[in-house]
Amino acid sequence: MPRAATADVVVVGAGIIGAACAEALTAAGVRVIVVDRGAVASGTTASGEGNVLVSDKEPGPELELAIASRAEWGVVLDRLPSRVADVEWESKGGVVVATTDPGPLRAFAAKQQAAGVDARVITAAEAFSLEPLLTRDVTVGVHYPEDAQLQPVLAATALLTAVRDRGGEVWSGVTGLSVRRSAQGRLIGLSTSAGEIACGAVLNACGPWAGEFGATAGGPIQVLPRRGMILVTAPLPECVRHKVYDADYVGAVGSGDADLQTSTVVESTRAGTVLIGSSRERIGFDDSVRVKVLRELARKAVGLFPFLGDVPVMRAYGGFRPYAPDHLPVIGPDPRVEGLWHATGHEGAGIGLAASTGRLITELFLGLAPHVAPEPFRVDRPAVIAA
Repeated sequence: MPRAATADVVVVGAGIIGAACAEALTAAGVRVIVVDRGAVASGTTASGEGNVLVSDKEPGPELELAIASRAEWGVVLDRLPSRVADVEWESKGGVVVATTDPGPLRAFAAKQQAAGVDARVITAAEAFSLEPLLTRDVTVGVHYPEDAQLQPVLAATALLTAVRDRGGEVWSGVTGLSVRRSAQGRLIGLSTSAGEIACGAVLNACGPWAGEFGATAGGPIQVLPRRGMILVTAPLPECVRHKVYDADYVGAVGSGDADLQTSTVVESTRAGTVLIGSSRERIGFDDSVRVKVLRELARKAVGLFPFLGDVPVMRAYGGFRPYAPDHLPVIGPDPRVEGLWHATGHEGAGIGLAASTGRLITELFLGLAPHVAPEPFRVDRPAVIAA
């Protein structure tokens, strides 16, 4: 039965970004309805590792957002209802290692230190002390105590529980169809598969599908899908203590190459499984499993942690991440449609950046002083505005 409803803001997308924005808005007293054509956190969020990282970003706006978001996550977690507050948060820290020329990793760490990151260059022996099962080919490492991890589906679910507790609503299995606009062009509502919602603003948090929804709403943006795959081992005794990755990972994160790129990322979960990544491909929404990608992930992981060669892989999973051509998130109002907002384009960093993204959207919506400079993430930058 179609229903009618009213909200200040309708958030389209119930992944980690939409959930974080909805939670921050409701914490500030804004009336919010979240709609998603699927289940909560069933898209990009369900295909992530749960990384909350400062270690993988070059100095610049995204790193500044990551540093702020690492701190903001503590504030957000403290606001969650106690019954859902355990989102498997682990302040485990990260270890990045090089197995060839140590110079580039040392130089990258120095740049991050200058930008305010706690990046501690360590010897190979110190790396082995932190991670005894690492390959002995390590030449240098960098320890990042601020890197953390959480369970992304639990986190998104908990954030939306907080939204409901504050009087907000979450409509799962409901598709946002089109926005309604006044004669003057201002957004006044959202038409959905479950009925009309009268509202003053719509937030496009559709992840890899944000370009499609933006075009439907009159604000097309250049956000593309970039696929990533992850291997999951059988449960093991404690064997990987930190998030560990090779120095190639930073280059893969920042690359705009459409071809397959892989770099080694290894970390354990509370359940004892080990997650092995990471891959990046721009192949549209093709979700077919490519064995060559899985083989490459496994090969590189064994190169970093030789013991993994004898460990069975239980499953593999993957998903699409929202990629903006200039590698920066899209956060803020759309100047072409009054009342249309966007929060997307975080690619593989959405879990880590979600807390500050929610806070920044709330600050901009309410006219408060932003805690980070919003200009680099504005919608009307050349790399984002679609013709």
